[in-house]
Amino acid sequence: MNILIFNWRDLAHPEAGGAEVYVHSIAREWLAVGHAVSIFSAAVPGKPPREMASGVEVIRRGGKLGVYREARQFWQKEGTNQFDLVVDSVNTRPFLSPSFVDQVPVVAIVYQTAADVWDYETPWPVSWLGRHLLEPRWLRKYRYTPVVTISNSSRQALDVEGLRNVTVIPVGWNPPLWSIEETKEQSPTLLFVGRLSKNKRPQDAVRAFEIVRRSVPDCRLWIVGDGPEANRLHRRLPPGVLLLGKVSDVEKYQRMARAHALISTSVREGWGLVITEAAAMGTPSFAYNVPGLRDSVSAAKGILTDPEPSALAANIISVLTGKSVMPVPSSRGTITWPEVARRIIEFGIDGRVA
Repeated sequence: MNILIFNWRDLAHPEAGGAEVYVHSIAREWLAVGHAVSIFSAAVPGKPPREMASGVEVIRRGGKLGVYREARQFWQKEGTNQFDLVVDSVNTRPFLSPSFVDQVPVVAIVYQTAADVWDYETPWPVSWLGRHLLEPRWLRKYRYTPVVTISNSSRQALDVEGLRNVTVIPVGWNPPLWSIEETKEQSPTLLFVGRLSKNKRPQDAVRAFEIVRRSVPDCRLWIVGDGPEANRLHRRLPPGVLLLGKVSDVEKYQRMARAHALISTSVREGWGLVITEAAAMGTPSFAYNVPGLRDSVSAAKGILTDPEPSALAANIISVLTGKSVMPVPSSRGTITWPEVARRIIEFGIDGRVA
């Protein structure tokens, strides 16, 4: 089977994130069972417009906004009769492939709705237009398309938008192939892992940490990740905070194992894979009670708090000072990438998941 994936970026893009990891992970599994996979994404400076990357054909055309127009033109001029399945990976602004692909099945992957993320990432009135007009209008194009999402929170949000054929396929994760044998830090250590962007609210993590340190003076905070908020964070780091930037997977898992708790302060998530990863390393999570995080934290047996730094800090202090019991984490809630890839094809072709 020849499979085409529309995704706004590929892994070579400097702003590649979780969606790109997801897309390349399922592509790798499809290659392993004999399918051919092409990914259509935006152009990347210094990268060729077409190349093979680990067995996947990567086609790069258009910029941040132009990639959507280029995708339609590619399908009309080169895609017809070349592919057996189209996978439409939706990252806020979708490709709207059901409006121009009618010869082969289309399955969409919608990780989450943007909703209040618009308020954090775009200025008014764009935020209002995006949240109340653009995103609902875009999503209506997928009303009867088979849509995969990764949590019950996201499915509920898509139900509200009128999508009628949505299934939840748990997020994929394969445990690391290497052994992680680390002991906890001597001083209470908190960990934040994620893209340093406004919608992830890393400043909330820092504010919560400052409150915690008033009661637990030797507490520390590690921040792993990079993004547009990195410079602003760096200028205002209080004592006890270490900004590590982007690290290797090995170091990420090592720090997860050494930390006493992971904290997550996103506006919303599709799932929150770092919660699952930390739990697998034996580390519980404290997170805001928002869509996506409430799914992953509940599965991992972590602690949900009201979405404000003071509430987050109060729960952390209660555990670190012995007033509450540190939760025992669980790594439930995910399945392997081969299983994710198999279920997506089944749903896309047959409209059902075995």
